[in-house]
Amino acid sequence: MAKTIKQLADELKVSKQTIQYHYQRLPAKNQQKNSQGTNLISTTAERIIRSKVAKPLLANKQQIGSKEPTKTSKKDNDLIATLRREVRDLKSERDKQLATKDRQIDRLTKLLDQQQQLQLTTVTENCKLKKHVQRLSSLIESSDPKPLKNKYVKMHKEQQLGKKKAIKNWWRFW
Repeated sequence: MAKTIKQLADELKVSKQTIQYHYQRLPAKNQQKNSQGTNLISTTAERIIRSKVAKPLLANKQQIGSKEPTKTSKKDNDLIATLRREVRDLKSERDKQLATKDRQIDRLTKLLDQQQQLQLTTVTENCKLKKHVQRLSSLIESSDPKPLKNKYVKMHKEQQLGKKKAIKNWWRFW
C-alpha cells in the first residue's frame, strides 16, 4: 500500500524534508501522485528510501552508543609511524628551504645597501664636478674673450679654405 511522505517520515522518525529529498532523487517510474497531486511512495520506493535513511541513522547510533576506545592494529601503527616520519622530514626540508631563503634575503639586502652607497658616492662626485665646471666657466668668462674669439674665427676660416681647395682639386680630374 502506498504511503505519503509525512507517513513515512513519522514512521522512520525523520523530517519530511529528508524523505522529500530522497523521493525526488528516485527514478521517475518510482514516483507516483494521487488524483489530488499528492506524492505517494510505493513499496519499492519505500524500500529504497528506507535503505538510504537507515544507513546514516545506524552510523549515528553506533557513534553515540560506543564509548570504547578503538583498537588499532599493528598495520595502522606502522602507517602512523611512517606518516609521522614523513611529516618530520617535510618539516626539516621546509626549515632548510627557509634558511636558504633567509641567506638569500640577507645577501640581497647587503648588495642593495652597497649599491645605494655607490650611488650616493657617485652623486657626491657629480656635484663636485659640476662645481668645478662652474668655477672653470666663470674663469673663462671673466678672462678677455677677444683672444678666444679671434682664435675661433681663424680656425673657421682655415676650414673653409681647405674645403674650397678640395673642391678645386676635385674638378681638375674632369
